[in-house]
Amino acid sequence: MSPSSNLPKQVKIVEVGPRDGLQNEKEFVPIDVKVDLINQLSSAGFPNIEAASFVSPKWIPQMAGSDEVMAAITRKPGTIYSALTPNMKGYESALAAKVDEIVIFSAASEAFAQKNINCSITESIERFAPVAKAAKQDGIRIRGSISCSFGCPYEGFVEPAQVAEVVKRMMALGCDEIDIADTIGVGTPGQIAALFEGLFTFAPKQQFSGHFHDTYGQALTNIYAAMQAGVSIFHSSIAGLGGCPYAKGATGNVATEDVLYMLKGLGIETGIDFDATVKIGEYIARATGKTNASRVGKAIAAKMNGRST
Repeated sequence: MSPSSNLPKQVKIVEVGPRDGLQNEKEFVPIDVKVDLINQLSSAGFPNIEAASFVSPKWIPQMAGSDEVMAAITRKPGTIYSALTPNMKGYESALAAKVDEIVIFSAASEAFAQKNINCSITESIERFAPVAKAAKQDGIRIRGSISCSFGCPYEGFVEPAQVAEVVKRMMALGCDEIDIADTIGVGTPGQIAALFEGLFTFAPKQQFSGHFHDTYGQALTNIYAAMQAGVSIFHSSIAGLGGCPYAKGATGNVATEDVLYMLKGLGIETGIDFDATVKIGEYIARATGKTNASRVGKAIAAKMNGRST
């Protein structure tokens, strides 16, 4: 099936499993498992992998050893390896680790910003100004991520105008890409379409990505709605790993396998090996002792292994 005229012919997938997916695991995932996961994702053709986070291990213990991970991975030419950098100290570590892209982050909700990064939205943007300036000088790509763009666990509904204001501030910092994140998964297709259409009145479509959690089972339909609005970059997490330590009840990001299956059915190119991705999902589920949260992954793996679904 060829894609409809209002859908993109090609979509870029940002695989966030190694960072966003694993950061909430209670048991520390060994460095060699993280390295193996990233290398398998690179080999499968993922163009952008969120590989590390240079935050204090006091706040996110699972991300300790990110420098070791970045030093040990086998880098595939053309692949973007990203890392979260909360401040200048984190940026310096990311620079030493030779990351291709830094990720700076704020929120569209004041209450969430206070809970997540212990400061106001304005303060968070000010904190990232020197980081963004340094990255520009060093020729490193900058991605800005905006949490709770559709709803907040503390404030409820988030107005599109709140998101637009943070987007403008991220653009002023020089972000190459801006993630619009549904951190608690409450968004619905009409809400997603309306927000992006509003943003596109003052910013280019190609600058935005959709980051959808599947808490309410809306992630795939939200991706479809975002594609119809003109978005062609999406985040997903292998085997549906993840959640948010500051958003009670938020389940993982949408599973990569589920997204790829939908896109394949629509005839939309990703450049990613689907069968290899299913196997990677099974691998990381076994390695972490978790149930694979991808319905597509489980169904295809059962077929591959000759089991009945």
